[in-house]
Amino acid sequence: MKITVIGTGYVGLVTGTCLAEMGNDVLCLDLDENKIRILREGGIPIHEPGLQDMVQRNVASGRLKFSTDIAESVAFGELQFIAVGTPPDEDGSADLKYVVSAARNVGKYMTDYKIVIDKSTVPVGTGDKVRAAILEELAARKLETPFDVVSNPEFLKEGAAVEDFMRPDRIVIGADSERAITAMRELYAPFIRNHDRVIVMDVRSAELTKYAANAMLATRISFMNELANLADDLGADIEQIRVGIGSDPRIGFHFLYPGCGYGGSCFPKDVQALIRTADEGGRRLKVLHAVEEANEAQKHVLLDKIRSHFGSDLRGMTFALWGLAFKPNTDDMREASSRVVIEGLWDMGARVRAYDPVAMDETRRIYGNDDRLSYATSPQDALTGAEALVIVTEWKEFRVPNFDAIKSSLKNPVIFDGRNLYTPSQMRKRGIEYFAIGRR
Repeated sequence: MKITVIGTGYVGLVTGTCLAEMGNDVLCLDLDENKIRILREGGIPIHEPGLQDMVQRNVASGRLKFSTDIAESVAFGELQFIAVGTPPDEDGSADLKYVVSAARNVGKYMTDYKIVIDKSTVPVGTGDKVRAAILEELAARKLETPFDVVSNPEFLKEGAAVEDFMRPDRIVIGADSERAITAMRELYAPFIRNHDRVIVMDVRSAELTKYAANAMLATRISFMNELANLADDLGADIEQIRVGIGSDPRIGFHFLYPGCGYGGSCFPKDVQALIRTADEGGRRLKVLHAVEEANEAQKHVLLDKIRSHFGSDLRGMTFALWGLAFKPNTDDMREASSRVVIEGLWDMGARVRAYDPVAMDETRRIYGNDDRLSYATSPQDALTGAEALVIVTEWKEFRVPNFDAIKSSLKNPVIFDGRNLYTPSQMRKRGIEYFAIGRR
């Protein structure tokens, strides 16, 4: 199949590359000339395990191409995936200007039947706006060229996006045209050979499904964080509670790990957008308002523990920080808890010496050459001259460190663990003061 993917961000690049991997001819469009140059030279503008090799392999085979030419991209594919950004507007709603602009370009240049597929995370009703934009451009050209609009939300986890796309647990298709549904089934058939995972529904339900999924996962995280804080107050252990409730098959273990708050490009933005969508319709989503409030508060929990132990005047102190990305296996710093911790330590007069396996360059881009933040070459290097260790991201290399080296390097043998990587009893035996989230 011949496919155009509009946008080479996280979703667009993964989508285009994985579709090419299955033998399709894919053209990825982006108006950012520097990004297209990087892709043509064999690089990728994001960090995603396994993606760069796949991009290079499919470019070499001729199945994956990149362009900045809008007319060329519209002419190329019968399937036109819109995978552009939908950043939060000032009021928290999703900004659809890039989605509508992409739709207008399709209407401006199309000469034959197209299936226009919303892959971006968009609020309910976006399919109608995409259809209206295309019809308006066709009317201006005095054409009645047929097309269909489909909602095909992505369910990709950063750090595992390639695996998620190649082995999907479900494929949601929102459409009201049998022609479009048949084409989408054909497109995804190679990805679901062992059993059918395609779920067909109307466009609006598909749009809401994406927001509902992320909102549910964010709710589970915030609920566990609230319970962990209560466990701290009551002298209970949240890890034992997690096992106790996760063993119930109606609940399960996924997304029941407490920590120092969720971040990234999806959960915060999507929760806000769903809240805004409901507000516009006169319905207040009380649970999601609480989820958002709880998450913002949770990002300050480590700072509260540090303040409780060392006081609020940290002038002259340096803290080692392990982890900058909002989660492992990505360099994404959007809404990352590390940013709250760094800036909170600065407000109390401290300096920070940080280490992350892949997010150092992104951190430099955000904070520049601020002399209150220095960058270590390794986890051990970050400890040098530090008062205590603060852990924000659960990278695998942090799970089994040399605790004797940690204890000897720190001025105070203290760890503030925002991801509950270690066992409190073992830390106590090693002579390390250990402050985790809801662990006794």
